[in-house]
Amino acid sequence: MEINWEQLEKKAKQGAILVDVRSPQEFQEGHLENAILLPEYEMKQNASQILSDKTKTIIVYCSTGHRGIKAQKILQALGYNQVYNLCHGLENYN
Repeated sequence: MEINWEQLEKKAKQGAILVDVRSPQEFQEGHLENAILLPEYEMKQNASQILSDKTKTIIVYCSTGHRGIKAQKILQALGYNQVYNLCHGLENYN
């Protein structure tokens, strides 16, 4: 399930959790407001500690959308029900 910027903004206003799946360095260089950092390569080990409610709406994003797709699949495999990936990641962010 991919979403665009308009859908992201709407879901964020409704309480969706924004998860930046890039590296800590990329996160420090800039991220979406209220986003939490959970790198894609740490997702399997740390998701349950950081994202305790598997019923919450979660939006993952990266730079181009590729790591976001991987992270989305990992979270779904871990039992998270409402996981969306930001289509094309931050590459179109103004």
